[in-house]
Amino acid sequence: MAETTALFASGRDGTRIHVRLNEGPPGSTVTALLTDGIACDGFIWKYLFDDLARWMRVAHWNYRGHGRSGRPEDPAAIELLDHAHDLDAVRRAVGDGDVVLFGHSMGCQVLLEAYRLRPERVRGLVLICGASGRITHSFKGTNVLAQMLPRFIARVDAHPEIARAIWSRVPPEVALRVALLAGEVDAAIVPEDLLPYMTHMVDIDLPMFLRMLHSAGEHSAADLLPQITAPTLVISGDRDSFTPPRFAEEMAAAIPQSELLMVAGGTHVVPLERKDLVAERVERFLRERVGL
Repeated sequence: MAETTALFASGRDGTRIHVRLNEGPPGSTVTALLTDGIACDGFIWKYLFDDLARWMRVAHWNYRGHGRSGRPEDPAAIELLDHAHDLDAVRRAVGDGDVVLFGHSMGCQVLLEAYRLRPERVRGLVLICGASGRITHSFKGTNVLAQMLPRFIARVDAHPEIARAIWSRVPPEVALRVALLAGEVDAAIVPEDLLPYMTHMVDIDLPMFLRMLHSAGEHSAADLLPQITAPTLVISGDRDSFTPPRFAEEMAAAIPQSELLMVAGGTHVVPLERKDLVAERVERFLRERVGL
C-alpha cells in the first residue's frame, strides 16, 4: 500500500484545510474523497480508508476549525456552503481528477452541495448515516434540538468562558461510557474506535460547533436529489437514532441511480460496527456501478 502523505488546500477566505492522501495502487486515477460528520476528524474512516486505498486513491480532509485544519480566517464562514466550497478546494488540491464522494452524517449534506457546485468528474456518491438536510429537526425523531439550539447558542454567547470550561471538562472516557450505556452505539463495538471522536468533541470550539450545527439544521439539499446523475450508494443502520433510517430510505428513493444498504442492528457508526459488511458492499458498488 502506498504511503499516506499530508497536504493543505486553501479555502475561499484563505483558511488552511488539512488533507491526508494515499495514492493507492500504481496507476490509480480515481480518488475516494472522504467527508466527516460535524465535530469529527476522521474516526469513522478508521477501517474504510485503508480498505479503499487497496483499490484507488483516497483523500480525507478536516473541516475548518477541526483536526489539523486551521481556524476559519473569516469567523462567519462556517455555514454548510462554506464547507462545500472547501470540499471543492480539496478536489482541486488532490489533482482535480475523477472522484467518488463519500460522506458520513453531516458530510452527506456537504458533499451534496459540493456536487451541486461542480458535478463534473464525480463518478459516484456514497452517503452513510446521513440525510439531505434539516438534521436538527429530526434528531432522535423529534424537532426538540432545532427548537432549543438558538437559545443554547445565546446562552453560550452570553457566558462563553463558563460554557467552554464546562464543555472541556467532560472526560472523553465518561462520554464514551454514557454512549454505550444509552445504546447509542452497538455494544459490540471496539471502544477504542470511538474514543478519538469523544476526545475531539471535547476539544472543539463550542460556539463554532453550535453555529455549524444550526446551519446544517436549517439547510436542505432535497431539491437536488432527483437531479443527481452519478451512481449512488446509500448506507444506514436501522437503529440509528441520530439520523433516523427513514431519511436514508427517502434519499435512496429520490436519487435516480441509487441503491440502499440498510444494516440490521447498525447505529450512527455503521462503518465501525460492521466494517467488513460495509467494505464488501462499497467494493461491489465501485466495481459494478462506478467501473473501477
